[in-house]
Amino acid sequence: MSFLNSGHDVGLPFLHRHLRVFMLNSDRPCSLRRLALALAGTTLMSASLGAAAQAAQTATKPAAPAATATAATPVTASVPVAAPELARALPDFSALVEQAGPAVVNIRTSEKVKVANAQIDDQMRELLRRFGIPVPPQRRTPPGAAPAPAPTPDDDDDEDAPQRRGLGSGFVIGADGFVMTNAHVVDDADEVTVTLTDKREFKAKVVGLDRRTDVAVLKIDANNLPMLRMGDVSRLKVGEWVMAIGSPFGFDNTVTAGIVSAKARDTGDLLPLIQTDVAINPGNSGGPLLNLRGEVVGINSQIYSQSGGFMGISFAIPIDEAMRVADQLRAGGRVTRGMLGVYPDDVSKEVAEAIGLGKPQGALISRITPAGPGEKAGLQLGDVITRFDGKTVEKAVDLRRLAAATKPGTKVPLQVFRRGAYKDLTATLDALPDDRAAATPEAEAPAAAGASVWGLTVTELTEAQRKELKVDGGLRIDTVDGPAARAGLKTGDVILSANNAEVKTVKQFQAALAKLEKGKSLQMLVRRGEVATYVVLKPGKG
Repeated sequence: MSFLNSGHDVGLPFLHRHLRVFMLNSDRPCSLRRLALALAGTTLMSASLGAAAQAAQTATKPAAPAATATAATPVTASVPVAAPELARALPDFSALVEQAGPAVVNIRTSEKVKVANAQIDDQMRELLRRFGIPVPPQRRTPPGAAPAPAPTPDDDDDEDAPQRRGLGSGFVIGADGFVMTNAHVVDDADEVTVTLTDKREFKAKVVGLDRRTDVAVLKIDANNLPMLRMGDVSRLKVGEWVMAIGSPFGFDNTVTAGIVSAKARDTGDLLPLIQTDVAINPGNSGGPLLNLRGEVVGINSQIYSQSGGFMGISFAIPIDEAMRVADQLRAGGRVTRGMLGVYPDDVSKEVAEAIGLGKPQGALISRITPAGPGEKAGLQLGDVITRFDGKTVEKAVDLRRLAAATKPGTKVPLQVFRRGAYKDLTATLDALPDDRAAATPEAEAPAAAGASVWGLTVTELTEAQRKELKVDGGLRIDTVDGPAARAGLKTGDVILSANNAEVKTVKQFQAALAKLEKGKSLQMLVRRGEVATYVVLKPGKG
């Protein structure tokens, strides 16, 4: 309610309330001096309120029209506007989208889900339906025909079999139909379809993929395709504007933009990644990350999320590293990497001070593969590798990346810190075992792919290890993945036999695997500590 009447005088209720403010104890006798002070304060407040009301009334009256050209112009409130320099600094991506958009493709994949023993009698099918449980497809037998055999897990000819579908993005790297994307987009896919921006669709062939870097190359039967230019990642700066084009959730040619948040972000992989705040969601994987010059600087690959959706942090594979992988995939369908045959750890501050290294840098050798390049070069446990082929090694992951980026068979000079002094050695690198063979049906057979198909990397026991374990021979498990990890095997376990055949060497182990029929389980006698037990590895993906 208003405290002012039309004459802008203070009303009695208002005066009474404020009189009590100045006279907190007005229900008690007070001195004349106090009463005078209170009345004076009330009078001053009344005058102030009246002046404020008159000013407000004047401000609400319409301004009189200017009588002459020299009349005063009414004062208007100023509206803040963006500085022209700031407005000009904000990028316009429209021209960039028109330039780069036609070279970005949508990728759809399908994978048949293997259903074993799908023949279910009618009574069981009805029971499953009542409880809302999905019912596997079933072949119908025509009247009078012999019953069809039950499908097996390897039966891929059933057109009614359920399919797992996926979405991704990619971009053209060759006018003759070569497309780059992420390995996880097309891995294990039975069918890959590439759609261009002009709505043409092509069945794509997976030329090769590399899980370690998450890079894959596809080939479609097309020519004269628009291509994207590759950028120089070394020129990329933190804070620089970048743009992504892809198909998040299947929305083709969606454009998002942001800035580079960090470079060479270490996630433990073979490649350091580019971190941005560009919105990346499922379906963006494999699409290009472009700078304002329209050059590809990365492949959108990962996000950091606690909810499954975008949370402001995304990662891209540097395009220079991706192109090195792509060149090898185009040439031979696989990637070859060097291996030093050691297991490095980071050097802590305490360890660096204890051994006299000065500062925590280099790769501390915690284990050496018997008869491997490192052992042959003279490396010892506790050595710290500080330089590899003339390049500084700051931490363990640097050594792994440098070795992997070197061609097998290359002689590499090493600088090693050992017992308070530096020592120079030379190592000839071996080939790092493939994480996946070339994308051909023949290479996927256990007989050809060997132990890696079962997720195993093994080495022969040294004489000292055989004496310690009191065995004539065996294979030490160095790494486990896929079927081996699911079976519960661990690094350090010792394989004594495979499919009831004694194995003392890698050659014997490979021979035992070669005799194994495709799709059959692998049975091994494995020793862990003082206990030996049989372990069954079931074939499967991943």
